[in-house]
Amino acid sequence: MDTIGTNLQAVRKRIASAAQACGRDPAGIGLVAVSKTFGADAISAARAQGQRAFGENHVQEAVAKIAALSGLDLEWHFIGPIQSNKTRLVAERFDWVHSVDRLKIAERLSAARPDRLPPLNVCIQVNIGDEATKSGAAPGGALALARATAALPRLRLRGLMAIPPASQDYARQRRYFAQLRELKDAIMAAGIALDTLSMGMSADLEAAIAEGATLVRVGTAIFGARTKTKETA
Repeated sequence: MDTIGTNLQAVRKRIASAAQACGRDPAGIGLVAVSKTFGADAISAARAQGQRAFGENHVQEAVAKIAALSGLDLEWHFIGPIQSNKTRLVAERFDWVHSVDRLKIAERLSAARPDRLPPLNVCIQVNIGDEATKSGAAPGGALALARATAALPRLRLRGLMAIPPASQDYARQRRYFAQLRELKDAIMAAGIALDTLSMGMSADLEAAIAEGATLVRVGTAIFGARTKTKETA
């Protein structure tokens, strides 16, 4: 578990260096530690190093961890595709959802969000690379989805999220992230208030920060390589 603390420090240094390189304040960039497939002990170790926000993409796995760690004052982010029959669990237990990709899901999350909780923070997931294997609204449909989502009660639309095509080429990474930033700007120009760009992971967070990321989602660089699970969200 000492490794998690060392890794967290290294990731925070990467975020700070990337921010400084493009003239941004590192304090404006949040870190979501992607803890999917890792146990409560790993999350506790990260929390002991000051990490509060954690990302999960398998509902049943996450619900068990949320219950086990209820005393740690954690902020839970759902970052995976959502099946309609699991929207209630997500709405009841998470603080953020990054992966709203269609209006039906937004409507179900809104209807299921308990009144005792603050509005659920949500991002529209955009399939910025038009990949058949990834979820997300088409860029051309993002404005309409954002407008409809913003009108729903019990939700607070915060911004956009994307997982672009994997690439080791920094310039190519930046082009995809720039497209998401420009889409956010266009939606804001249409009168919808947004303050979040959820983009960038272990391999490309520097490019994402250069293009305006406000949340980066980092798993492997913090927790190490993960094993795949069979559950879908």
